Amino acid sequence: MTQKTILITGCSSGIGYDAALTLKNRGWRVFATCRAQIDCDRLQAEGFESFPLDYTDQASMEAALATCLERTGGTLDALFNNGAYGIPGAVEDLPTDALRAIFETNLFGYHELTRLVIPVMRAQGHGRILNCSSVLGFATLRWRGAYNATKFAMEGLTDTLRIEMRDTPLYFILIEPGPITSKIRQNSIPHFEKWINWQASPRKDHYEATLLKRLYKDNGPDTFELPASAVSAKIVHALENPKPRPRYFITTPTYAMAILKRLLPTRAMDAILAKI
Repeated sequence: MTQKTILITGCSSGIGYDAALTLKNRGWRVFATCRAQIDCDRLQAEGFESFPLDYTDQASMEAALATCLERTGGTLDALFNNGAYGIPGAVEDLPTDALRAIFETNLFGYHELTRLVIPVMRAQGHGRILNCSSVLGFATLRWRGAYNATKFAMEGLTDTLRIEMRDTPLYFILIEPGPITSKIRQNSIPHFEKWINWQASPRKDHYEATLLKRLYKDNGPDTFELPASAVSAKIVHALENPKPRPRYFITTPTYAMAILKRLLPTRAMDAILAKI
């Protein structure tokens, strides 16, 4: 059998790294990309085929895909859009330029890379595109407005693609984790410090009482937090099952929020989310 190939973004740590390792161990040919060359160098030392891919740079995306296609003879079985970051802070303190910046990576980059890959998959007659969303793609939480917005938008875009592409042999799949062990919290600190002037905020006391402690103190795993391998297990099903699901829930909070959102009126749902 021909070795299956996949391009994965955001492989420096967390979900992307574990997915790349899991699939490589299952016999997939994995192109494990990272934004920074230093992370690619580390992955290459571990035996991965790794090169840069930056969602904010179209030339970078085009070059990364060209590298994949050159190495495979022009085919690609799957794409896992995974790289993303957060900007913690209240929506009223979030500059619009910050929102533009996070959309560039968390949504527009996914969209552009997907558009580049679709013609390849159309021509070969098959393909699967997985988009890493979140429980925050359908249930909001305080302090996460920027991230919530990008994931809600991604859900809408992916659902639309799935309907529009029903007449093709391509699958569009949402991966929806809840709390997963990763570096996303630590990686969000520079973005918080760049964009959020919390000292001047009318919510300064709230920042000091809640968000700052969460960001800067190691409080251990979140409730119901699972390792990244829990996501990889669902990714394997999404890639290898003959009939993959449209969306994959991971962690208890994701399942719980999906059920509550279906059953409860908005005000009741808001009351629950406001306590988290």
